[in-house]
Amino acid sequence: MQDELITQFDRGIRRIREELEAYPKEEMLWQTAGEINNSAGNLAFHLVGNLNHFIGAAIGDTGYMRDRPREFNITDVPRAALIKYLEQTRRMIWQVLRQVDDFSAPYPDKFRPESAVISQELFRLLTHLYYHLGQINYHRRLITATSTM
Repeated sequence: MQDELITQFDRGIRRIREELEAYPKEEMLWQTAGEINNSAGNLAFHLVGNLNHFIGAAIGDTGYMRDRPREFNITDVPRAALIKYLEQTRRMIWQVLRQVDDFSAPYPDKFRPESAVISQELFRLLTHLYYHLGQINYHRRLITATSTM
């Protein structure tokens, strides 16, 4: 289970990086269109915050302090910086999950009030990651299509 979870998180974060790199213009990362309220840059920041909070701080005791409102309000961060944050998060996940001995152990209550075990929370986080990956993919295709019209 450990190797598969690490592989899936790694794959998802690498795919987000690929999506961010596929935007032809860096400023497009921060655009919104139509009913899309969140830019790709904000979604990437949100994932960095979410994973560092629920994996890094909760399971790995990294001391990460999340500022969720900032994840959705920050703008104009260079693409290279976003990618750096994603890569740091990817490495953190690898390090933390390598240290987990028992994936059926209870997930820390202070991070998730409803009862769960570590594996359940990790599967929830994977689902969340891939959900936002799909949103970023859709955002990129929409923004790039409307910019060429």
